Amino acid sequence: MKYITFTIPCYNSQDYMRHIIDNLVAVGEDIEVIIVNDGSKDDTGKIADEYEKKYPTIVKAIQKENGGHGSGVMAGIRNGTGLYYKVVDSDDWVETEDVIKMLDLIKKHLEEKEEIDLYISNYVYEHASDNTQYQMHYRYCLPVNKIFTWNEMKHVKLSTIFLMHSLMFRLDVLKESKMELPNHTFYVDDIYAYIPLPYCEKIYYNDLDFYHYFIGRADQSINFGTMCKRYDQQMRVFEIIFNGFTLKELKTFPKPLYKYMFKWVMTIMAITTMTIIGTKEDKPMRKEEYKKFLRRLKASEKKLYNKVRHRSLLSLVLNIPTYNIKSFLCRKVYTRYQRKMKLG
Repeated sequence: MKYITFTIPCYNSQDYMRHIIDNLVAVGEDIEVIIVNDGSKDDTGKIADEYEKKYPTIVKAIQKENGGHGSGVMAGIRNGTGLYYKVVDSDDWVETEDVIKMLDLIKKHLEEKEEIDLYISNYVYEHASDNTQYQMHYRYCLPVNKIFTWNEMKHVKLSTIFLMHSLMFRLDVLKESKMELPNHTFYVDDIYAYIPLPYCEKIYYNDLDFYHYFIGRADQSINFGTMCKRYDQQMRVFEIIFNGFTLKELKTFPKPLYKYMFKWVMTIMAITTMTIIGTKEDKPMRKEEYKKFLRRLKASEKKLYNKVRHRSLLSLVLNIPTYNIKSFLCRKVYTRYQRKMKLG
């Protein structure tokens, strides 16, 4: 039995992928490691095949045409056989001993006839520039080291909202949610951290620094300048999130979950707005794209659109009539957040 499927989407990752793979295969037969070579042009595919040959009962190598990060995650979901599913990017890592701790916890719950739908854990930003760390935890809003339901969740701060790095779903939950991540699109992590949540009934917060997120490349997807260049992809992701559930459906979920999911919609809407209008480049084109974007949202789910647009914190920015002021505020807000987290 494989308790956890770890999927590592790789694109031109030959220089750093061995670190996470070595950490995982050292765990042994309780896990499987799916290395997805997403049409790399370097030796990524050869390295994946090398590990599959060396560890045939642990590692699966998938060679595919380039489809982007989301296609790698979906390939892992389709081919995974583990009870739980965890995505680890090829330049990030988890420590061997922490995986063993997580496995011990899963086995304990199974022995107690408790099948957890979602494990939440901490993640750590690892800054290459000065070798510092920034921990993200949920002690203030989730019951610590106990099984709970969404009704027991407290207010979640915007600065520590759940991300893919902190989530490990039961694989059957992901399949039941029918979540689909688009090809050739960055920021699909936001969909992953939203669509499956209502399908989780039993949750467990493991107060463990499980995931280590490397920060250090100038072209990283969370860099604000990079995000502005990829605003069309951010729009694509947000529209999938926005159309995932109607406002009526959201209100049927446990109240704390409904509030959290609405906050998630509001947050990703704010980020999307920032990427579209938060730069002076191509101002006329971006201004027109932004108008079309808002019209599409209103046409697809008017009630949710009105709540986001007129009855949320985001409305303070969205309803400012002057485009230049909105653009200025978007840049200031995100760059301040970047400096605080040392993301840019």
